[in-house]
Amino acid sequence: MSTTVLRSFVTVLAGAVFLAAGIIRAQQAQIPLGEMIAQDERLARFAALLDSAELLDMLNDAEAAFTVFAPVDEALDQLSETVQRYLDDNPALLRRILMQHLIAEPFQSDAILEQPAITSLEGGMLAVDAALRRINGATLIETDIPGTNGILHVIDGLLMPEIVMPLPDPFINFESILTAGSSTVRPLTERMGDEFLRAGFSGTITVEETGTNVGLERFCVNAESDIANASRPIRESEIEACRANGREPIEFFVAVDALAVVVSRENTFLEDLSIEHLGRIFSGEFTRWNQIDAAYPDAPIQAFSPGDDSGTFVYFVESVLMRGLGLENDAAEAALMNAPTIRFSEDDNVLVTGVEASETAIGYFGFAYYLANQDRLRVVSIEGTTPNEATAESGEYPLSRPLFIYSSPDVMREKPQVAEFINYYINNVAQELGTDDDDIGYFPVNRDVLNLDRLEWLAASR
Repeated sequence: MSTTVLRSFVTVLAGAVFLAAGIIRAQQAQIPLGEMIAQDERLARFAALLDSAELLDMLNDAEAAFTVFAPVDEALDQLSETVQRYLDDNPALLRRILMQHLIAEPFQSDAILEQPAITSLEGGMLAVDAALRRINGATLIETDIPGTNGILHVIDGLLMPEIVMPLPDPFINFESILTAGSSTVRPLTERMGDEFLRAGFSGTITVEETGTNVGLERFCVNAESDIANASRPIRESEIEACRANGREPIEFFVAVDALAVVVSRENTFLEDLSIEHLGRIFSGEFTRWNQIDAAYPDAPIQAFSPGDDSGTFVYFVESVLMRGLGLENDAAEAALMNAPTIRFSEDDNVLVTGVEASETAIGYFGFAYYLANQDRLRVVSIEGTTPNEATAESGEYPLSRPLFIYSSPDVMREKPQVAEFINYYINNVAQELGTDDDDIGYFPVNRDVLNLDRLEWLAASR
């Protein structure tokens, strides 16, 4: 087929696609918003919730006009089974959450993105970020879908109203609290433990650094700890292990980390790496710096990594070796474990010392450890983006990640001091985060995540 004919074919095909899209939009414009949502397979769970809250009929009202921010089904996966049961028993709260996604006037996306904030039908303010095309913490996926009574915008996250919680009670009792897990989350939990003690708690709070894998094993398999600290989401196999011990794991997203890739301050040549090149270094494919760039020294690469019990290790495998090199999980993990020049440690301080000691060394760990040692180390940008609060929270920095603590309703009810500590933790941790000297070098979650954490706590504590 000649180039001219091929181009003509592509042009005709593209025209057909746009024509089909136009026909679909025209058909959608002839039905009300409620019917549009009910017919969209991506929004099946949102439609079911609207129907249960008796809001779907309202969105079919021909006399009214609305803007709807409709979360896709994957966004509603954030609601745990515990929360879903709680909302079943609290229909007024469910209605508030759903009405946070509605506006009492029809707005095109251009008009929305011109404003710093917009008021929902629930009465809450929705923050608008035009540069990132975000409403609160949710990104606009598809916009300006017309219905007979308004405009539909599809988003990738939940919009949460303000959830009111009881004040934490540090005087609840004098019993102990045991936490174990991630070295990355440890500084957060230690700080919040210290602050809870200052607030009046007289029991003991133990924070053991075991790595995420062992921390979740001790919480789920051994059922011995009260809280698991984790730098990755809990796995399905771990959830099953928890349930086998009568523990339904509840997730609290407590901070955002920007995984720091670091070199010694003696290294004056490396400023930026692609995800692919980072993967080739830590898989052992690149063993000398001049394999990356001929202008770099002809010197061996010394790589430093957390061990395989660490959630940071797991995150790096998934985000760098699997994404950057296209490897399957087992192959990616094996490549990192068997890289010829790599050294492992579960102690981030050992990694800091190792990288600092050589101008040809490179390592990675949580951003807080970089900030605590920035007089000894230099951070490398990834794909042209430097890690900081703005790039981490927005996801622009390719290696930003969530940090979690896990507990369960049974633990929180049987040990009320654990519930009160988590209440204190999630509502006060933001004050301890940032890049000032006294701060822990992670970043706060957005308001939607905080309010979802609060909802999880209320559901687990009842």
